[in-house]
Amino acid sequence: MLYRETIRTGKRDEMIDITRRVEALVWREGRFDGIALVYCPHTTAGIAINENADPDVKRDVLMRLDEVYPWEHPKYRHAEGNTAAHLKAITTGTSQTVIVAEGRLLLGRWQGIYFCEFDGPREREFCVKIVKG
Repeated sequence: MLYRETIRTGKRDEMIDITRRVEALVWREGRFDGIALVYCPHTTAGIAINENADPDVKRDVLMRLDEVYPWEHPKYRHAEGNTAAHLKAITTGTSQTVIVAEGRLLLGRWQGIYFCEFDGPREREFCVKIVKG
């Protein structure tokens, strides 16, 4: 089953925990084993799995991405002016695959699934493909 979810971001750079939304879609499918593929169809946003217990981790990740990929750089040539967002999205990646065991996401104790916005605020979309088996 393929689900398309809309998400509204509020900042230029942010990591929004979407774990509960993905879990809800998996639970909708019932008790099964398989995978859930979470995909971002945007070139300036991505999907990541990381710690969801300490909010400072998100802050530190976004801070470091800004240091590595500054918003303004004298050698950037992209006309839209959002080269840094493209670089951050490439680094983060467009998707994450999570094992589903007995209808539950097989995430570690401190792990969460994040929609990573790098060119917001915007209305965005992410997709979840659930494969049983």
